[in-house]
Amino acid sequence: MKNTNVLQLQRDDVLEQISAQIEQWTPQVQKAAAYVLENADNLGLITVRNAASAAGVSTSTLTRLAQLLGYGSYDELRAPFREYLKLGKDAFPDRARWLQSIAQDNAHGGLYADMASASIGNIESTFDQGRADSLKAAADLIVAANKTFVLGVGVNHSLATNFAYLADMALGNVEAIPRLGSMALDEVGRLSKDDVLLAMTFKPYRREVVEAVVEAKRSGVTVIAISDSRASPILRQADQGFVVASESPQFFPSTVATLALLETLVAFVVADADDQVVANIQAFHERRHQLGIYLEEWDS
Repeated sequence: MKNTNVLQLQRDDVLEQISAQIEQWTPQVQKAAAYVLENADNLGLITVRNAASAAGVSTSTLTRLAQLLGYGSYDELRAPFREYLKLGKDAFPDRARWLQSIAQDNAHGGLYADMASASIGNIESTFDQGRADSLKAAADLIVAANKTFVLGVGVNHSLATNFAYLADMALGNVEAIPRLGSMALDEVGRLSKDDVLLAMTFKPYRREVVEAVVEAKRSGVTVIAISDSRASPILRQADQGFVVASESPQFFPSTVATLALLETLVAFVVADADDQVVANIQAFHERRHQLGIYLEEWDS
């Protein structure tokens, strides 16, 4: 039996090679490359004609992309994607039965089931990528940084604030941006080469986040990026990048997998830091108890 991890590595090697080289190619080849990055999960099932039509390029452009990546043809390029698909994912019959049962519960059951399925699927898809080594590398960058600034706008600002709150409790040098009344570009101007910028944006990508990441890289700041596609403009600039699934039956992209990834990154930060981190967290909570901020059990 073929090893799932080996096939995943082969597929991810291709995707990382595309991400690293895409800026060097012609506009048409870039379109083809972006299509591959956007459709990595299904590429093994897509013929060259269908892929070319969907990407808005010619079949010869896809062949050219394959050749630039060291393959003789498009079929050779998609081989590792096709092989990975053959293994499939783990079956979850109990989960499937549960989802079907709640869909029949009442008028809202179908939506409830769709939301549950999307949330579980997003987390599975995100963690199926096996990025523990990359998460550790990102955590090491944050622990070693002079300061870490966490950038998110719109709904993502709450995610940035939550991560900064938890990480700062341990390290004491993590801050969410932009602050009230400020702009992302203004905030990035405060960063030095010893700092880290953790940025996130999802389709439709926010211009101010992309511009802030570009400016940070221009200034020599280390960038960790989280987005929903390998073709995301902030992932192209990142020293460490993570792709999260954000599918949702609702009108807004799901943030469940992003939150799960950020919580995992916080755990890695605490695990990688020295013993002082434990003392910092303990002192933080002890002070809150002393100030009566927490409701003690006997007070209720």
